[in-house]
Amino acid sequence: MTDRLDDATPVLIGVGEASERIQAADYQALSPVELAAAAARAAIADAGGQDLADHIDVIAAIKQFEISTPMARAPFGASNNLPRSVARRIGADPARAISEMTGGQGPQHLVNEMAHAIAAGAVKMALLVGSEAISTVRHLAGQNETRDWSETVDGQLEDRGHGLEGLLTQVVTDHGGRTPIQCYALFENARRARTGLDREAYRRKMGELFAPFTQVAAGNPHAMSQEVFDAEALATVTAANRLTSDPFPRRMVARDQANQGAAVLLTSAGLARRLGVAEEKFVYLYGGADVKERTVIERADLGSSPASVAAVRQALAGAGAGLADIGHFDLYSCFPIAVFNICDALGLSPTDPRGLTLTGGLPFFGGAGNNYSMHAIASMVRRLREHPGELGLVGANGGFLSKYSVGVYGTAPRPFKPFDSSALQAEINGWPIPPMRAEPAGEGTVTTYTIDYSGPEPRAMVVGTDAAGDRFVAMSDKDDTAMVQRLIAEEPLGATVAFAADDKGRRVLTGFEPAA
Repeated sequence: MTDRLDDATPVLIGVGEASERIQAADYQALSPVELAAAAARAAIADAGGQDLADHIDVIAAIKQFEISTPMARAPFGASNNLPRSVARRIGADPARAISEMTGGQGPQHLVNEMAHAIAAGAVKMALLVGSEAISTVRHLAGQNETRDWSETVDGQLEDRGHGLEGLLTQVVTDHGGRTPIQCYALFENARRARTGLDREAYRRKMGELFAPFTQVAAGNPHAMSQEVFDAEALATVTAANRLTSDPFPRRMVARDQANQGAAVLLTSAGLARRLGVAEEKFVYLYGGADVKERTVIERADLGSSPASVAAVRQALAGAGAGLADIGHFDLYSCFPIAVFNICDALGLSPTDPRGLTLTGGLPFFGGAGNNYSMHAIASMVRRLREHPGELGLVGANGGFLSKYSVGVYGTAPRPFKPFDSSALQAEINGWPIPPMRAEPAGEGTVTTYTIDYSGPEPRAMVVGTDAAGDRFVAMSDKDDTAMVQRLIAEEPLGATVAFAADDKGRRVLTGFEPAA
Protein backbone atom coordinates (compact mmCIF):
# COMPACT_ATOMS: atom_id res chain seq x y z
CA MET A 1 0.00 0.00 0.00
CA THR A 2 2.91 2.34 0.71
CA ASP A 3 3.96 2.27 -2.95
CA ARG A 4 0.64 3.81 -3.95
CA LEU A 5 1.23 6.85 -1.76
CA ASP A 6 2.40 10.07 -3.34
CA ASP A 7 6.15 10.44 -2.88
CA ALA A 8 5.48 13.89 -1.36
CA THR A 9 3.59 12.39 1.59
CA PRO A 10 5.22 13.78 4.77
CA VAL A 11 6.53 11.24 7.27
CA LEU A 12 8.24 11.43 10.63
CA ILE A 13 11.32 9.23 10.27
CA GLY A 14 13.48 9.90 13.31
CA VAL A 15 13.19 11.05 16.92
CA GLY A 16 15.82 11.58 19.57
CA GLU A 17 16.17 12.69 23.17
CA ALA A 18 19.06 13.66 25.43
CA SER A 19 19.07 14.38 29.14
CA GLU A 20 21.23 14.45 32.21
CA ARG A 21 20.67 14.57 35.94
CA ILE A 22 22.94 16.50 38.26
CA GLN A 23 23.29 13.54 40.60
CA ALA A 24 24.29 11.10 37.84
CA ALA A 25 27.82 9.77 37.62
CA ASP A 26 28.09 10.80 33.97
CA TYR A 27 26.83 14.37 34.52
CA GLN A 28 28.65 16.80 32.21
CA ALA A 29 26.77 20.10 32.73
CA LEU A 30 25.89 20.27 29.03
CA SER A 31 24.76 23.55 27.53
CA PRO A 32 21.41 23.89 25.76
CA VAL A 33 23.17 23.75 22.39
CA GLU A 34 25.00 20.57 23.35
CA LEU A 35 21.79 18.93 24.58
CA ALA A 36 19.96 19.95 21.40
CA ALA A 37 22.78 18.62 19.21
CA ALA A 38 22.84 15.33 21.11
CA ALA A 39 19.10 14.95 20.55
CA ALA A 40 19.50 15.82 16.85
CA ARG A 41 22.22 13.20 16.40
CA ALA A 42 19.97 10.66 18.12
CA ALA A 43 17.07 11.50 15.78
CA ILE A 44 19.28 11.06 12.71
CA ALA A 45 20.60 7.76 14.05
CA ASP A 46 17.06 6.62 14.84
CA ALA A 47 15.99 7.19 11.25
CA GLY A 48 18.89 5.26 9.81
CA GLY A 49 19.43 5.82 6.10
CA GLN A 50 22.38 7.43 4.37
CA ASP A 51 23.87 10.90 4.85
CA LEU A 52 20.62 12.34 6.21
CA ALA A 53 22.24 15.48 7.61
CA ASP A 54 23.26 16.48 4.08
CA HIS A 55 19.60 16.60 3.05
CA ILE A 56 18.28 18.77 5.90
CA ASP A 57 17.21 22.07 4.36
CA VAL A 58 15.30 23.45 7.37
CA ILE A 59 16.22 23.41 11.05
CA ALA A 60 13.60 24.91 13.33
CA ALA A 61 14.46 25.42 16.99
CA ILE A 62 12.31 26.05 20.04
CA LYS A 63 13.33 29.04 22.17
CA GLN A 64 14.79 28.29 25.58
CA PHE A 65 12.92 29.74 28.54
CA GLU A 66 15.83 32.02 29.33
CA ILE A 67 15.32 33.90 26.05
CA SER A 68 11.54 33.54 25.80
CA THR A 69 10.68 37.12 26.72
CA PRO A 70 12.13 40.44 25.52
CA MET A 71 13.64 41.24 28.94
CA ALA A 72 15.04 37.75 29.64
CA ARG A 73 18.78 37.21 29.66
CA ALA A 74 20.65 33.91 29.57
CA PRO A 75 22.87 33.84 32.70
CA PHE A 76 25.71 32.03 30.94
CA GLY A 77 25.09 33.42 27.47
CA ALA A 78 23.46 31.71 24.51
CA SER A 79 23.84 31.07 20.83
CA ASN A 80 22.63 33.90 18.61
CA ASN A 81 21.39 31.26 16.15
CA LEU A 82 20.56 27.96 17.83
CA PRO A 83 19.49 26.15 14.64
CA ARG A 84 22.81 26.89 12.96
CA SER A 85 24.76 26.06 16.11
CA VAL A 86 23.11 22.64 16.03
CA ALA A 87 23.68 22.38 12.26
CA ARG A 88 27.40 23.02 12.73
CA ARG A 89 27.63 20.15 15.22
CA ILE A 90 25.79 17.58 13.10
CA GLY A 91 27.32 18.45 9.73
CA ALA A 92 24.22 20.07 8.22
CA ASP A 93 23.95 23.25 6.17
CA PRO A 94 20.25 24.14 5.99
CA ALA A 95 18.92 26.79 3.63
CA ARG A 96 16.54 27.97 6.36
CA ALA A 97 16.98 28.38 10.09
CA ILE A 98 13.93 29.17 12.23
CA SER A 99 13.60 30.28 15.84
CA GLU A 100 10.01 29.40 16.66
CA MET A 101 7.63 31.65 18.56
CA THR A 102 7.55 31.23 22.33
CA GLY A 103 5.07 28.73 23.71
CA GLY A 104 4.65 25.07 24.52
CA GLN A 105 2.52 24.60 21.41
CA GLY A 106 5.65 25.17 19.30
CA PRO A 107 6.84 21.58 18.68
CA GLN A 108 3.45 20.33 17.49
CA HIS A 109 2.83 23.51 15.52
CA LEU A 110 6.13 22.98 13.72
CA VAL A 111 5.25 19.39 12.86
CA ASN A 112 1.95 20.61 11.41
CA GLU A 113 3.66 23.39 9.47
CA MET A 114 6.54 21.32 8.13
CA ALA A 115 4.25 18.46 7.11
CA HIS A 116 2.35 20.88 4.87
CA ALA A 117 5.57 22.38 3.49
CA ILE A 118 6.97 18.93 2.67
CA ALA A 119 3.72 17.87 0.99
CA ALA A 120 3.83 21.05 -1.11
CA GLY A 121 7.44 20.43 -2.13
CA ALA A 122 8.69 23.56 -0.36
CA VAL A 123 10.84 21.61 2.13
CA LYS A 124 12.85 18.44 1.56
CA MET A 125 13.80 17.49 5.10
CA ALA A 126 13.17 19.35 8.37
CA LEU A 127 14.85 18.90 11.71
CA LEU A 128 12.90 20.22 14.71
CA VAL A 129 14.90 20.61 17.89
CA GLY A 130 14.83 22.18 21.32
CA SER A 131 16.45 21.91 24.72
CA GLU A 132 16.74 23.31 28.24
CA ALA A 133 19.53 23.28 30.82
CA ILE A 134 17.65 25.12 33.57
CA SER A 135 18.67 22.64 36.24
CA THR A 136 22.36 22.97 35.38
CA VAL A 137 22.20 26.77 35.38
CA ARG A 138 20.70 26.80 38.86
CA HIS A 139 23.07 24.13 40.12
CA LEU A 140 26.20 25.92 38.92
CA ALA A 141 24.97 29.32 40.07
CA GLY A 142 24.30 27.84 43.49
CA GLN A 143 27.94 26.81 43.64
CA ASN A 144 29.11 30.22 42.43
CA GLU A 145 30.28 28.65 39.18
CA THR A 146 29.75 30.08 35.73
CA ARG A 147 30.09 29.01 32.12
CA ASP A 148 30.43 30.81 28.81
CA TRP A 149 27.75 29.39 26.55
CA SER A 150 27.66 32.38 24.23
CA GLU A 151 28.13 31.56 20.58
CA THR A 152 27.93 33.65 17.42
CA VAL A 153 27.07 31.88 14.20
CA ASP A 154 26.73 33.68 10.89
CA GLY A 155 23.86 32.94 8.54
CA GLN A 156 20.17 33.51 7.98
CA LEU A 157 17.73 33.20 10.89
CA GLU A 158 13.97 33.63 10.79
CA ASP A 159 13.15 34.75 14.34
CA ARG A 160 9.41 34.52 14.88
CA GLY A 161 9.51 36.59 18.05
CA HIS A 162 8.10 35.99 21.48
CA GLY A 163 4.41 35.77 20.63
CA LEU A 164 3.32 37.40 23.87
CA GLU A 165 0.65 39.59 22.31
CA GLY A 166 -2.90 38.76 23.37
CA LEU A 167 -1.95 36.58 26.34
CA LEU A 168 -2.50 38.94 29.28
CA THR A 169 -4.06 42.35 29.76
CA GLN A 170 -2.96 45.16 32.05
CA VAL A 171 -5.81 44.66 34.49
CA VAL A 172 -4.63 41.10 35.17
CA THR A 173 -0.95 41.93 35.59
CA ASP A 174 -1.71 44.97 37.74
CA HIS A 175 -3.56 42.75 40.20
CA GLY A 176 -0.95 40.00 40.50
CA GLY A 177 -1.60 37.71 37.52
CA ARG A 178 1.80 37.83 35.88
CA THR A 179 3.10 34.27 35.84
CA PRO A 180 1.65 30.99 34.58
CA ILE A 181 1.27 29.56 38.08
CA GLN A 182 -0.82 32.55 39.19
CA CYS A 183 -3.09 32.51 36.14
CA TYR A 184 -3.51 28.74 36.00
CA ALA A 185 -4.48 28.86 39.66
CA LEU A 186 -7.36 31.16 38.69
CA PHE A 187 -8.45 28.67 36.03
CA GLU A 188 -8.18 25.74 38.43
CA ASN A 189 -10.24 27.40 41.15
CA ALA A 190 -12.86 28.44 38.61
CA ARG A 191 -13.15 24.78 37.70
CA ARG A 192 -13.34 23.88 41.40
CA ALA A 193 -16.28 26.24 41.71
CA ARG A 194 -18.03 24.34 38.94
CA THR A 195 -17.44 20.98 40.64
CA GLY A 196 -18.68 22.20 44.02
CA LEU A 197 -15.76 20.53 45.80
CA ASP A 198 -14.00 22.05 48.80
CA ARG A 199 -10.26 22.68 48.78
CA GLU A 200 -9.22 19.35 50.26
CA ALA A 201 -11.48 17.25 48.04
CA TYR A 202 -10.35 19.09 44.93
CA ARG A 203 -6.67 18.63 45.77
CA ARG A 204 -7.43 14.93 46.06
CA LYS A 205 -8.92 14.93 42.55
CA MET A 206 -5.78 16.64 41.22
CA GLY A 207 -3.71 14.00 42.98
CA GLU A 208 -5.78 11.20 41.47
CA LEU A 209 -5.19 12.69 38.03
CA PHE A 210 -1.42 12.95 38.40
CA ALA A 211 -0.59 9.81 40.43
CA PRO A 212 -0.55 7.60 37.28
CA PHE A 213 1.74 10.15 35.62
CA THR A 214 4.38 9.51 38.28
CA GLN A 215 4.33 5.81 37.45
CA VAL A 216 5.00 6.58 33.78
CA ALA A 217 7.83 8.96 34.67
CA ALA A 218 9.39 6.30 36.91
CA GLY A 219 9.96 4.13 33.84
CA ASN A 220 11.24 6.92 31.57
CA PRO A 221 15.05 7.16 31.42
CA HIS A 222 14.83 10.85 30.49
CA ALA A 223 12.47 11.85 33.34
CA MET A 224 13.86 14.33 35.83
CA SER A 225 11.86 12.75 38.68
CA GLN A 226 11.39 9.00 38.86
CA GLU A 227 9.75 8.97 42.29
CA VAL A 228 6.31 7.38 42.42
CA PHE A 229 3.61 9.20 44.44
CA ASP A 230 0.08 8.17 45.25
CA ALA A 231 -2.79 10.65 45.15
CA GLU A 232 -2.59 11.40 48.86
CA ALA A 233 1.13 12.22 48.72
CA LEU A 234 0.54 14.59 45.81
CA ALA A 235 -2.43 16.27 47.45
CA THR A 236 -1.16 16.61 51.02
CA VAL A 237 0.49 19.95 51.78
CA THR A 238 3.77 19.46 53.67
CA ALA A 239 7.05 21.30 53.99
CA ALA A 240 8.33 19.31 51.01
CA ASN A 241 5.08 19.79 49.10
CA ARG A 242 4.30 23.38 49.98
CA LEU A 243 1.51 25.47 48.52
CA THR A 244 2.72 27.62 45.65
CA SER A 245 -0.42 29.38 44.45
CA ASP A 246 -3.69 28.03 45.83
CA PRO A 247 -4.76 25.34 44.89
CA PHE A 248 -1.38 23.94 43.74
CA PRO A 249 1.04 22.09 45.99
CA ARG A 250 4.54 22.07 44.53
CA ARG A 251 4.24 18.55 43.08
CA MET A 252 1.20 19.55 41.00
CA VAL A 253 3.02 22.05 38.77
CA ALA A 254 5.45 21.79 35.86
CA ARG A 255 8.98 20.92 36.96
CA ASP A 256 11.29 23.53 35.44
CA GLN A 257 14.40 21.93 36.94
CA ALA A 258 15.23 20.05 33.76
CA ASN A 259 18.20 19.30 31.52
CA GLN A 260 16.61 17.85 28.42
CA GLY A 261 16.74 18.02 24.63
CA ALA A 262 14.55 16.46 21.97
CA ALA A 263 14.44 16.40 18.18
CA VAL A 264 12.14 15.21 15.39
CA LEU A 265 13.13 14.57 11.76
CA LEU A 266 10.55 14.83 8.96
CA THR A 267 10.81 14.34 5.22
CA SER A 268 8.80 13.01 2.28
CA ALA A 269 8.11 9.32 1.85
CA GLY A 270 9.85 9.40 -1.53
CA LEU A 271 13.08 10.94 -0.25
CA ALA A 272 13.06 8.70 2.82
CA ARG A 273 12.89 5.61 0.61
CA ARG A 274 15.66 6.86 -1.67
CA LEU A 275 17.89 7.45 1.35
CA GLY A 276 17.28 3.95 2.65
CA VAL A 277 15.05 4.74 5.64
CA ALA A 278 13.11 1.61 6.54
CA GLU A 279 9.37 2.04 6.10
CA GLU A 280 8.86 0.51 9.54
CA LYS A 281 10.20 3.85 10.81
CA PHE A 282 7.51 5.91 9.07
CA VAL A 283 4.90 7.64 11.24
CA TYR A 284 2.22 9.71 9.52
CA LEU A 285 0.38 12.85 10.57
CA TYR A 286 -3.30 12.12 9.98
CA GLY A 287 -4.82 15.32 11.31
CA GLY A 288 -4.01 18.45 13.25
CA ALA A 289 -5.05 21.92 14.36
CA ASP A 290 -3.52 25.15 15.67
CA VAL A 291 -5.63 27.71 17.53
CA LYS A 292 -5.33 30.64 19.90
CA GLU A 293 -7.66 31.35 22.83
CA ARG A 294 -8.75 34.78 24.03
CA THR A 295 -6.74 36.63 26.68
CA VAL A 296 -7.10 35.34 30.22
CA ILE A 297 -9.70 37.83 31.39
CA GLU A 298 -11.75 37.85 28.16
CA ARG A 299 -12.93 34.24 28.43
CA ALA A 300 -16.55 33.62 29.30
CA ASP A 301 -15.64 30.66 31.53
CA LEU A 302 -12.34 31.00 33.37
CA GLY A 303 -12.48 27.31 34.26
CA SER A 304 -12.10 26.04 30.71
CA SER A 305 -10.49 26.63 27.34
CA PRO A 306 -13.02 25.74 24.64
CA ALA A 307 -10.56 26.73 21.91
CA SER A 308 -8.23 23.90 22.97
CA VAL A 309 -11.10 21.44 22.91
CA ALA A 310 -12.18 22.66 19.47
CA ALA A 311 -8.64 22.06 18.22
CA VAL A 312 -8.73 18.45 19.44
CA ARG A 313 -12.09 17.93 17.76
CA GLN A 314 -10.83 19.38 14.48
CA ALA A 315 -7.72 17.18 14.54
CA LEU A 316 -9.79 14.06 15.21
CA ALA A 317 -12.25 14.93 12.46
CA GLY A 318 -9.40 15.49 10.01
CA ALA A 319 -8.00 12.10 10.91
CA GLY A 320 -11.40 10.48 10.47
CA ALA A 321 -11.24 9.26 14.06
CA GLY A 322 -13.16 9.53 17.29
CA LEU A 323 -11.81 9.64 20.80
CA ALA A 324 -12.49 5.91 21.17
CA ASP A 325 -10.16 5.22 18.24
CA ILE A 326 -7.15 6.78 19.96
CA GLY A 327 -4.90 4.24 21.62
CA HIS A 328 -2.32 6.60 23.07
CA PHE A 329 -2.45 10.15 24.44
CA ASP A 330 -0.05 12.78 25.57
CA LEU A 331 -2.00 15.76 26.89
CA TYR A 332 0.00 18.79 27.96
CA SER A 333 0.09 18.73 31.74
CA CYS A 334 1.78 21.88 33.05
CA PHE A 335 -1.03 22.07 35.63
CA PRO A 336 -3.99 19.75 36.26
CA ILE A 337 -6.46 22.16 34.61
CA ALA A 338 -4.73 21.73 31.24
CA VAL A 339 -5.61 18.03 31.32
CA PHE A 340 -8.99 18.39 33.04
CA ASN A 341 -10.03 20.89 30.37
CA ILE A 342 -9.77 18.29 27.62
CA CYS A 343 -11.20 15.47 29.74
CA ASP A 344 -14.24 17.48 30.88
CA ALA A 345 -15.30 18.57 27.42
CA LEU A 346 -14.67 15.30 25.60
CA GLY A 347 -15.93 12.91 28.25
CA LEU A 348 -12.47 11.41 28.76
CA SER A 349 -11.99 9.98 32.24
CA PRO A 350 -8.95 11.37 34.10
CA THR A 351 -8.19 7.75 35.01
CA ASP A 352 -8.74 6.34 31.50
CA PRO A 353 -6.84 3.03 31.29
CA ARG A 354 -5.15 4.17 28.08
CA GLY A 355 -3.29 6.77 30.11
CA LEU A 356 -3.01 10.49 29.40
CA THR A 357 0.77 10.83 29.16
CA LEU A 358 3.59 8.93 27.47
CA THR A 359 6.44 10.82 29.11
CA GLY A 360 5.27 11.15 32.71
CA GLY A 361 4.04 14.73 32.30
CA LEU A 362 5.55 18.11 32.99
CA PRO A 363 5.54 17.91 36.82
CA PHE A 364 7.46 14.61 36.85
CA PHE A 365 9.12 13.99 33.48
CA GLY A 366 10.08 17.65 33.41
CA GLY A 367 8.72 20.86 31.99
CA ALA A 368 11.47 21.37 29.46
CA GLY A 369 10.51 24.96 28.79
CA ASN A 370 8.70 25.45 25.50
CA ASN A 371 10.08 22.12 24.23
CA TYR A 372 8.17 19.61 26.37
CA SER A 373 5.92 18.43 23.53
CA MET A 374 8.93 17.59 21.37
CA HIS A 375 9.56 14.88 23.95
CA ALA A 376 5.89 13.90 23.79
CA ILE A 377 6.06 13.56 20.00
CA ALA A 378 9.27 11.53 20.27
CA SER A 379 7.58 9.22 22.77
CA MET A 380 4.51 8.95 20.55
CA VAL A 381 6.55 7.97 17.51
CA ARG A 382 8.29 5.21 19.45
CA ARG A 383 5.03 4.00 20.98
CA LEU A 384 3.24 3.79 17.63
CA ARG A 385 6.11 1.89 16.06
CA GLU A 386 5.71 -0.62 18.89
CA HIS A 387 1.96 -0.79 18.23
CA PRO A 388 1.55 -0.53 14.45
CA GLY A 389 -1.94 0.30 13.26
CA GLU A 390 -2.90 2.17 16.42
CA LEU A 391 -3.50 5.93 16.67
CA GLY A 392 -1.99 8.51 18.98
CA LEU A 393 -2.91 12.09 19.90
CA VAL A 394 -0.58 14.81 21.15
CA GLY A 395 -2.03 18.00 22.61
CA ALA A 396 0.47 20.85 23.07
CA ASN A 397 -0.34 23.96 25.08
CA GLY A 398 1.31 27.37 25.20
CA GLY A 399 0.89 30.53 27.26
CA PHE A 400 -2.03 30.58 29.70
CA LEU A 401 -4.18 27.94 28.03
CA SER A 402 -3.66 30.41 25.19
CA LYS A 403 -2.31 28.46 22.22
CA TYR A 404 -3.08 24.85 21.42
CA SER A 405 -1.68 22.64 18.70
CA VAL A 406 -2.79 19.06 18.13
CA GLY A 407 -1.50 16.16 16.08
CA VAL A 408 -3.09 12.77 15.41
CA TYR A 409 -0.55 10.16 14.35
CA GLY A 410 -0.48 6.62 12.99
CA THR A 411 1.75 4.09 11.24
CA ALA A 412 -0.66 2.82 8.60
CA PRO A 413 0.20 4.49 5.26
CA ARG A 414 -2.34 7.13 4.37
CA PRO A 415 -2.33 10.04 1.90
CA PHE A 416 -1.66 13.36 3.61
CA LYS A 417 -4.81 15.42 4.07
CA PRO A 418 -3.98 19.14 4.45
CA PHE A 419 -5.78 20.98 7.24
CA ASP A 420 -6.43 24.62 8.00
CA SER A 421 -7.59 26.11 11.30
CA SER A 422 -8.32 29.61 9.99
CA ALA A 423 -12.11 29.14 9.92
CA LEU A 424 -12.05 27.71 13.41
CA GLN A 425 -9.90 30.61 14.58
CA ALA A 426 -12.34 33.10 13.09
CA GLU A 427 -15.15 31.43 15.04
CA ILE A 428 -13.11 31.63 18.26
CA ASN A 429 -12.35 35.30 17.62
CA GLY A 430 -16.07 35.95 17.36
CA TRP A 431 -16.98 34.51 20.75
CA PRO A 432 -18.52 37.14 23.08
CA ILE A 433 -16.30 38.89 25.62
CA PRO A 434 -17.66 39.42 29.15
CA PRO A 435 -18.15 43.11 29.97
CA MET A 436 -15.60 44.58 32.39
CA ARG A 437 -16.55 46.80 35.33
CA ALA A 438 -15.54 50.43 34.83
CA GLU A 439 -16.13 51.85 38.32
CA PRO A 440 -13.15 51.42 40.65
CA ALA A 441 -15.14 50.79 43.84
CA GLY A 442 -18.05 48.51 44.61
CA GLU A 443 -18.81 44.91 45.49
CA GLY A 444 -19.51 41.60 43.81
CA THR A 445 -19.34 37.81 43.99
CA VAL A 446 -16.07 35.86 43.67
CA THR A 447 -16.03 33.44 40.74
CA THR A 448 -12.37 32.48 41.14
CA TYR A 449 -9.30 33.44 43.11
CA THR A 450 -5.79 32.46 44.13
CA ILE A 451 -3.56 32.99 47.12
CA ASP A 452 0.02 33.53 45.95
CA TYR A 453 2.60 32.25 48.44
CA SER A 454 5.71 33.27 46.48
CA GLY A 455 6.34 36.57 48.27
CA PRO A 456 7.28 37.47 51.83
CA GLU A 457 3.58 37.31 52.75
CA PRO A 458 0.64 35.60 51.00
CA ARG A 459 -1.28 37.81 48.58
CA ALA A 460 -4.81 37.24 47.31
CA MET A 461 -6.20 37.88 43.85
CA VAL A 462 -9.89 37.50 43.01
CA VAL A 463 -12.01 37.66 39.88
CA GLY A 464 -15.73 38.18 40.27
CA THR A 465 -18.95 39.54 38.90
CA ASP A 466 -20.88 42.56 40.16
CA ALA A 467 -24.65 42.94 40.34
CA ALA A 468 -24.78 44.26 36.77
CA GLY A 469 -23.00 41.16 35.46
CA ASP A 470 -19.73 42.97 34.82
CA ARG A 471 -16.45 41.22 35.59
CA PHE A 472 -13.93 42.75 37.99
CA VAL A 473 -10.43 41.90 39.21
CA ALA A 474 -9.20 42.81 42.69
CA MET A 475 -6.36 41.98 45.05
CA SER A 476 -5.57 42.18 48.72
CA ASP A 477 -3.66 45.19 49.96
CA LYS A 478 -0.08 44.25 50.79
CA ASP A 479 -0.50 45.54 54.33
CA ASP A 480 -3.86 43.87 54.96
CA THR A 481 -2.69 40.49 56.25
CA ALA A 482 -5.97 39.94 58.08
CA MET A 483 -7.90 39.98 54.78
CA VAL A 484 -5.60 37.37 53.26
CA GLN A 485 -5.88 35.17 56.32
CA ARG A 486 -9.67 35.26 56.06
CA LEU A 487 -9.50 34.08 52.44
CA ILE A 488 -7.13 31.31 53.52
CA ALA A 489 -9.26 30.22 56.47
CA GLU A 490 -12.67 30.50 54.78
CA GLU A 491 -14.09 29.66 51.34
CA PRO A 492 -13.50 32.48 48.83
CA LEU A 493 -15.61 30.96 46.05
CA GLY A 494 -19.06 32.52 46.03
CA ALA A 495 -18.10 35.04 48.71
CA THR A 496 -19.19 38.66 48.54
CA VAL A 497 -16.28 41.09 48.47
CA ALA A 498 -16.06 44.84 48.59
CA PHE A 499 -13.26 46.76 46.91
CA ALA A 500 -11.96 50.26 46.37
CA ALA A 501 -9.17 51.85 44.35
CA ASP A 502 -5.73 52.32 45.91
CA ASP A 503 -3.29 55.12 45.08
CA LYS A 504 -2.13 53.20 41.99
CA GLY A 505 -5.62 52.73 40.62
CA ARG A 506 -5.80 49.04 41.50
CA ARG A 507 -8.86 47.52 43.14
CA VAL A 508 -8.00 46.32 46.63
CA LEU A 509 -10.26 44.24 48.84
CA THR A 510 -11.93 46.11 51.67
CA GLY A 511 -14.56 43.58 52.73
CA PHE A 512 -15.14 39.81 52.64
CA GLU A 513 -18.29 37.85 53.49
CA PRO A 514 -18.30 34.09 52.73
CA ALA A 515 -21.33 32.61 51.02
CA ALA A 516 -23.93 31.22 53.40
